[in-house]
Amino acid sequence: MNTHLEAIDFTDEEGNLVSALGSLALSGQLEPEHLRNPRGGRDRFRKALRHAGLSESSLFSAGRDPATVAGYLELHIEQGMRLVEADLQIGIVTSIVGIRSFRVRFIGRADHAGTMPMGNRLDAAQGASAFTLAARELVMKDFPGCVVNVGNMEFEPGAFNVVPQVVAVALQFRADDDDKLHEMEAALLKQASAEAQRFGLDLETEPLDNVGTARMNQNVREAFANASEMLGLKHTSLPSGAGHDAQSLAQICPTGMISVPSVGGFSHSSKEYTEWQDCVNGANVLLHATLMLAQ
Repeated sequence: MNTHLEAIDFTDEEGNLVSALGSLALSGQLEPEHLRNPRGGRDRFRKALRHAGLSESSLFSAGRDPATVAGYLELHIEQGMRLVEADLQIGIVTSIVGIRSFRVRFIGRADHAGTMPMGNRLDAAQGASAFTLAARELVMKDFPGCVVNVGNMEFEPGAFNVVPQVVAVALQFRADDDDKLHEMEAALLKQASAEAQRFGLDLETEPLDNVGTARMNQNVREAFANASEMLGLKHTSLPSGAGHDAQSLAQICPTGMISVPSVGGFSHSSKEYTEWQDCVNGANVLLHATLMLAQ
């Protein structure tokens, strides 16, 4: 049987519209519900599809027969400081975290900020802010090793002199175990409800992305280790706290991933940078591991 090597550039791994859109489509896991609540809204999603010459229906024709995919190997920058701090060249990923995202709306009443007494306000900003602080404490206390983030708040009507009627919170949390994700979801939404009740607010929660955890294949991990040692590169095993296309492919074929150092740990920033030699090291480990597995 002939083995072909393919280089693939997937679209929207980071989820500007739909997390891991391209790899979900190729792995045959894309479902209509993935497209119902894209980040940025349906209009933005449709516009992006038109710009790329695609339609929603065409996305579902991209699936590959799993029997035609022998394996998937991915190279990425670490997006953190562990490799730099330990003076290591290669990180061999053991697992990739699961990620869930919600839009949480705290709903109160818009009033004049100068004439409505403080004690009589139904201020959506108070509930949203209290929840943001409480979510951090809750996860640090009850879910060590997991993370939560409030990445955006949108205020309505958003004026200096008007008490906010609605604050929409972009909530995301991550864990390396699906059971932990379930527990975090229940605990965080319960906390949001408690903060809304505390300030006399209504609460709406809208689920968005739901990406499960993924374990990397042991044989692929061993090939990465052997390739690193053959090339004289220092390596370690570590989990990935960021989502990657490898999560999608792990559902249909043996999958593995390596990381190379990120200077300063910057990611999703204009300061993001990896030394050229580290890029070369990663490419060489990827190549030699691929050749080992192909044999």
